[in-house]
Amino acid sequence: MSALAWIAVVSLVCWLWLLLGQGFFWRTDQRLPARSAPPDWPYVAIVVPARDEAEVLPRSLPTLLAQDYPGEAEIFLVDDGSSDGTGELARALAAREDCALPLTVLAPGEPGPGWTGKLWALREGIALARTRDPEYLLLTDADIAHEPDSLRELVAAARSQGLDLVSQMARLRVASGWERLVVPAFVYFFAQLYPFRWINTEGARTAAAAGGCVLLRTEAAERARIPESVRQAVIDDVSVARAVRRSGGRIWLGLAERVDSVRPYPRLADLWRMVSRSAYAQLRHNPLLLLGTVVGLALVYLAPPAALVAGLLRDDPVAGWAGALAWLVMAGTYVPMLRYYRQPPLLAPLLPFTALLYLLMTVDSAVQHYRGRGAAWKGRTYARPEASPEQ
Repeated sequence: MSALAWIAVVSLVCWLWLLLGQGFFWRTDQRLPARSAPPDWPYVAIVVPARDEAEVLPRSLPTLLAQDYPGEAEIFLVDDGSSDGTGELARALAAREDCALPLTVLAPGEPGPGWTGKLWALREGIALARTRDPEYLLLTDADIAHEPDSLRELVAAARSQGLDLVSQMARLRVASGWERLVVPAFVYFFAQLYPFRWINTEGARTAAAAGGCVLLRTEAAERARIPESVRQAVIDDVSVARAVRRSGGRIWLGLAERVDSVRPYPRLADLWRMVSRSAYAQLRHNPLLLLGTVVGLALVYLAPPAALVAGLLRDDPVAGWAGALAWLVMAGTYVPMLRYYRQPPLLAPLLPFTALLYLLMTVDSAVQHYRGRGAAWKGRTYARPEASPEQ
């Protein structure tokens, strides 16, 4: 066989292994586990870190203020040095008569040494919330909109299953052409790295969460020293889940049905920044892991269509057939995620092109890191920590 044929066959073998041996990552049936109403509804503190969120807050914060929760709950919005009037807007939204939950807005100032901005905001919000002695903390981002029963369903699932951490991957906005091309793949790649079934298996080593929606038992947070133990983490949600699991906690992660992100990413540049700001941190700022990722993405995602085309042009049937079958398996595993995002399955064959974009975003993330820009977000840049909690 030709070298091209061998590459295509190896790619096909990789896809067959991913199909059957990577926790069935491509399935989208991991939703909130079986739950029933608890005999008593615990007090929940909802902590919302917010930095320059005036654009999205009118669509997200009212959904928290209007939660239909049978027990006592309170919202703590932490204004993390906003320059667009986020705190004032939050107070104005809470002043409406139809709000079911009380809101407290606090502004802790700039992050302390060794802290990322979001985790510093969470630290201050959690510290104030703990003075109310909540049984659970709901950590949710300022761009996340919740259906009225979201908190009730999360608490019921945690209580029914004895879970210390329940997290839902919010359904991201898919409206523009670039969002349709890139966003479902973002969640698909995340699930490939962190198969939900593995995460949700008690005693498993794999741990992850989705930072937009995390219900955390306060006792488990204290035992895992959240957020102090992960204060330098750029990818804070995965770090929090790892810390909770290491401390003996039970965690669960699944796809959301009634929790949505309202943040728009209309242009490719917006999506590029979203991915590249933390992609190299995901690789622990390790050049060898970066090289392996580039080679792996090329072999798994780019080789199949290239082998098919080259096989047809060069009359190499083995390369052509192996490339076609690998591409078919790839597209087939992507269809469930497209359906979850209510997108046409015809987008599935475009996954190699999307993977190429992610490859370039990852390389750009490394380039920005070595230029001293680190992970940049909303006016702040985080260089590589000396002792990352994720390592």
